[in-house]
Amino acid sequence: MTLLTPDAAREAQVVADTRRWLERAVIGLNLCPFAKSVYVKNQVHFVVDFGTEPEALLSTLEAELRALAQADPAERDTTLLVLPDALSDFLDFNDFLGWADEVLERLALDGELQIASFHPQFQFAGTRPDDISNCTNRGPYPTLHLLREASIDRAVEVFPEAELIYERNIETLERLGHEGWAALDVEAHRTTP
Repeated sequence: MTLLTPDAAREAQVVADTRRWLERAVIGLNLCPFAKSVYVKNQVHFVVDFGTEPEALLSTLEAELRALAQADPAERDTTLLVLPDALSDFLDFNDFLGWADEVLERLALDGELQIASFHPQFQFAGTRPDDISNCTNRGPYPTLHLLREASIDRAVEVFPEAELIYERNIETLERLGHEGWAALDVEAHRTTP
């Protein structure tokens, strides 16, 4: 029997929480019709960074963007960079996304890769914090989803009315309601750092 170090145990919990959210919410509710195929083929790479300083997180982001760009898409189609100890305030996270996009542009990878985001307190402009529609972009931890533009293009060919996904997701969540969302148990199951 192998015992995990405290850091390894925390990382395993963060990845387990993220997988549960993917399986139950993103794939289970079909919030992203493109997610299931890459997930079942084990083409999703999980990276957990316990850092808290934006500069260090941007360095990790840069390394992961480079790694994804160089990886064989059949092996790694997408990366989830999970930041469990950083950017807990959604407005700080939103500011960080601007810096993340600057890294993407500096690496000349915009047009090849893009960054999507998820956050436990995600809130669309013009909504109340408790609007169920915000759950479409709520994950257990602040997370950057690094994905290939080519994958998006292929997915849109299969699902040509991709612009309707957002509206369909809101309808799904409104039917589910807050109780139904809570029953999915997709929140973080935090262990002590």
